[in-house]
Amino acid sequence: QVQLAESGGGLVQPGGSLRLYCTASRSISNIYAMAWYRQAPGKQRELVARILSTGRTNVADSVKGRFTISRDNAQNTVVMQMNSLKTEDTAVYVCNIQNPVREYWGQGTQVTVSS
Repeated sequence: QVQLAESGGGLVQPGGSLRLYCTASRSISNIYAMAWYRQAPGKQRELVARILSTGRTNVADSVKGRFTISRDNAQNTVVMQMNSLKTEDTAVYVCNIQNPVREYWGQGTQVTVSS
């Protein structure tokens, strides 16, 4: 059973930065996409950023220019650098990895942006 472990969340002031990491417990073959979602209290889960096996990335308009996503397929790791954080970025951030057979989800890491 593959498990995804996220880390890097925490409390940060507005304007600050955090880097989130997600690593799979064992190798996942034929990864198609790696992504970060987030869910704020009372809101639906939303896609924040995704990176395909080709290297192409998609980033939500709300974080464009502030968040970047990168991955290391060999290490089954996806990283998201979050800069210029805003209070509205506060949410639980959840990692997702897909291959043609199934998708895997992490448990999430809390990011709180507050002064």
